[in-house]
Amino acid sequence: MLYSNPIESNIGVLQEVVMGYIEKRLVNDETILYRAKISWKFFIWPIVLLILIIWLSSKLHAIAVFFAVVFSIYVIVRAVLVILTTEFALTDRRIIAKKGIIRQHSMEILLNKVESITISQPLDGRIFGFGTVTVIGSGGTHEFFRSISNPMELRKQVNSQISKLS
Repeated sequence: MLYSNPIESNIGVLQEVVMGYIEKRLVNDETILYRAKISWKFFIWPIVLLILIIWLSSKLHAIAVFFAVVFSIYVIVRAVLVILTTEFALTDRRIIAKKGIIRQHSMEILLNKVESITISQPLDGRIFGFGTVTVIGSGGTHEFFRSISNPMELRKQVNSQISKLS
């Protein structure tokens, strides 16, 4: 694949490395119906911390400011990696999810094995539209996925697909 723009080239390489877990696990004639995304709320606290550092920079010692900036950069990089390495999709046959890159955790559950999907939303989750999605499968499996954007729509899509299989 040829890229005319070096930034597009780097983004394309990053997407090939990080994304694609779900596509690689699709079986014949299986199609993705819905993709859930991680909420942008991961960036709220790092941004608040950076604003606080800028505001307090004249009052703090230079070493304290340095460590606070390093910590803020770490938190932002970590948030970006979480967003880039988490995938959650509903196909016409199952739910497929993956999180992590070094310590990877994945889940694949057939739709006819899903007992329920629960949504937990704190106050800020209700305001900003994110929540924790728990997929409960037959046999007692509980899989948690935190900070999923628009979790109610995800549950609606899953329930709709399950009803089509019945």
